[in-house]
Amino acid sequence: MNSILRAAATYLFLLFVVRAAGRRTLGEMRPFDFVLLLIMSEVTQNAMVGDDTSLTTAAIVVLTLLGMDLSLAAAKRIWKPLDRLVDGLPTILVESGRPVEDHMAWARVDLEDILDAARRHQGLESLDRIKYAILERNGEISIIPADS
Repeated sequence: MNSILRAAATYLFLLFVVRAAGRRTLGEMRPFDFVLLLIMSEVTQNAMVGDDTSLTTAAIVVLTLLGMDLSLAAAKRIWKPLDRLVDGLPTILVESGRPVEDHMAWARVDLEDILDAARRHQGLESLDRIKYAILERNGEISIIPADS
């Protein structure tokens, strides 16, 4: 029972931390972000199993995490405010070629990130060629080009 409580507490804590870190942080991982993720996984593994490294404890922890994730997915489908709380809403970063500075600051996205997405996805080189840049719920930036 101790392993189940530890896994559940770790799941809820990580859910909160990942949500607080923001979509952009996970949307485009940089090398240091990857290293940090590996360190976090090691720390959380220790927190969930403690000194018990048996196969039984590992199986219980994995099943607990999977069960909590499936339960959260079902709860998000039933109760839409929970879905918005956990996954957020799309955020407009550029509108009619003009950056929406407060949205960019909140999402921790800079102009270079937007222009990078515009070049990669639409072949656009400047802001004035962007009708909308939207930070999607999954952390990617969608670009809608302005009419020529």
